[in-house]
Amino acid sequence: MLLGVGFKLLSAFLFTVMAAFIRAIGTDVPTSQVVFARSFFALAPLLVWLVWRGGALQALKTERPVGHLLRGVIGVGSMFCLFAALARLPLPDATALGYASPLITVVFAAVLLRETIHIHRWTAVGVGLLGVLVMLWPQLASGALAGALTGSPDVDETAVGAAFALAATVLTAAAMIQIRRLTQTEGTGAIVFYFSLWSALIGLAAAPLQGWVWPDLETALLLLGTGLVGGVAQICLTQSYQHADASLIAPFEYSTILWALAIGFLAFGDLPTLWTLAGGAVVVASSVAVVLRERRLGVKRARVRKASPPPPAA
Repeated sequence: MLLGVGFKLLSAFLFTVMAAFIRAIGTDVPTSQVVFARSFFALAPLLVWLVWRGGALQALKTERPVGHLLRGVIGVGSMFCLFAALARLPLPDATALGYASPLITVVFAAVLLRETIHIHRWTAVGVGLLGVLVMLWPQLASGALAGALTGSPDVDETAVGAAFALAATVLTAAAMIQIRRLTQTEGTGAIVFYFSLWSALIGLAAAPLQGWVWPDLETALLLLGTGLVGGVAQICLTQSYQHADASLIAPFEYSTILWALAIGFLAFGDLPTLWTLAGGAVVVASSVAVVLRERRLGVKRARVRKASPPPPAA
């Protein structure tokens, strides 16, 4: 159990470092090129991990290539928006806005997967989305966010970053739904590998639309680090779910805000606004409430199953 929590905390830290690398690259490199680097270089640690575990070829077998492609398209869209947001927003702000993704996943699960969502979770989703509105209030009140969403040229970069972050949150939730579908037949290794592969190919294919920049040494190292660190972070995340229940380790995702605050301030002088802190606290509280309730229900169901007598032998 503790090992699972440790892997989760390490993955949260590494994903924040990856986001900081992308923040440092900024708009000097086209987003498609950053997506390509993030996905292509992540394949190296992933393949090493699969070989080390043994049965790498078996782990990559798939029955749903089209499903992996769909996951790749949605995931690439999410990465495009997230990376564009990180280039324009303070690191803590972009991190906090991303916390709304699990709440939107609940909505998508009800609509797309026909899952039964009880009033407690709907209440938490409603409260969490109010927290998102609090974080976005400065852009909403000034009309800047509306201008960014409609493509107005007279909008500052912060509003554009907020619009991208909002889009990334929705697309991330959609990607989680597709992952749930894939897990019915596909293994973790296959899901992660084909996502990285498709993302690299799509990022490379999109490069002619945005152009290709030959980076200097510092930027090249940041691009390399983005992929390698992101790949190792993905492995740590996968390992965390193998050593502990998802309901136990999920709240530790919010440790990223601590790393984002520290790295954002030390590396870029980023400071979150009071709106971000207040709204982020509401989003985190509502998400943790969902996780804790689901954990209690899971424990209760396990006790009921344990107490129920076995069925009579035929």
